[in-house]
This record gives sequence, C-alpha cells and structure tokens, in this order.
Amino acid sequence: MGEERGAKLGKGEKKFEKTEVRIVAGSLRGRKIACFVDPDMRPTPQLVRESLFSIMGNAIPGRLFYDVFAGTGVVGMEAVSRGALRANLIEFDAKQVTEIQGNINRFGIAQSAVVLRADAYKWAERWIVPPDQKPVNLFLSPPFPDLAPERIAPFMTMVVQLMDKAPLESVVILQTEDGFPFDELPHFEKWDIRKYGRNILGFYVKEAPEVVEQAGA
Repeated sequence: MGEERGAKLGKGEKKFEKTEVRIVAGSLRGRKIACFVDPDMRPTPQLVRESLFSIMGNAIPGRLFYDVFAGTGVVGMEAVSRGALRANLIEFDAKQVTEIQGNINRFGIAQSAVVLRADAYKWAERWIVPPDQKPVNLFLSPPFPDLAPERIAPFMTMVVQLMDKAPLESVVILQTEDGFPFDELPHFEKWDIRKYGRNILGFYVKEAPEVVEQAGA
C-alpha cells in the first residue's frame, strides 16, 4: 500500500494519512483510490488483499460480497473487479461513505456496488437472509479500537451472528490482528487461519450440520 504522510491536522484533531490504494486484478485492475485514512482504521494492506482473493479464488465470481467496516471500500470494489455478483459495502462514517460512492461512480460500477451508511453491529443484528439465498462472502475488518480487549466482545457476538445467519457454503472472512482469540469462536477447528506479519486472515466455510443417526433407527 502506497502512503503519503502529512494530511490535515488541527488542534485536538486526529492526524489523518493520505493514502493511495490500487485495485490489483480484474476488470478494474490498476485503478487507484486516493483517500484520507482515520488513524483508528485498519486498511487492508495490498499483500493481505492479494492473498485474500487468491485463497478465495472461484468463490468470488457470481456471489454477493459483503464488505463490512468498508473504510476505503477497496476490498468490496476489488471483489466487483474480480467478478462478484454485487458488493454491499457497510460503513458508518459519512465522509468515507461519500468517498466510496464517488469512486463507485467514477469506476462505473454503480450497478454492482452499493454503499450503505449504517452501524455495522446494528446491520448484523438486522440482516435478514432470504430462505432461497445462495452462498455469500462476508468480509469483516473492524477498526483498531474494536479489537481492544475491553471492546472485543460486541465484535465476537457479531461474528457469531453472521456465522449463524449466513447461507450454507458461505464464507466468513476476518482480517484481524495477531493474538485475536479465534479459539473463542464456534467451530474453531474449521477456521483456516493465515498470518501476514501482524495481520491475520481467518476463513470459515459454513457447512451443513452433521446428521447423527440414532441406534436402532
């Protein structure tokens, strides 16, 4: 990820970093997104993003992709570039939403990328999946404060909610930090965990529950 230091800074304000991210592959390959990044955000480094989509492979084309905590929106737009049926980008910050929408319009992908201004936690609670919904991909990369030990409980609850609601064969992907307690999530043994420096990618594929036959049945 390329970065240019030295963004706007006023007294008592957060220091923002002006960052440029590039879509790596697909129909939008090489397109660049310039944005100011809040220091609480955790932009997905290009190496991690490349690995994410390499691992997902054929599970991207033709599926809905949810970019929760969208931030710059680059992950959702990368999914569209690689053939996702549609990307739904969930972001609470009004400025980020405006920037994401501007890039969606600039790239001409308004029919396949939708940005929704919403609190991610409330969205997860209210997310309703139609009974006939085909598998989807859910990518969650929360901001730094949400992964702090004293604040991580709501995020863990959200992950479990989405695991429960997602249709069978859906993939839940977490981008977290080193030390994240994957072992506290349901079906820990089924998580595929990859490490990239301090960044961690965790993949969970929702399978149908095993049917246990009763003796004598």
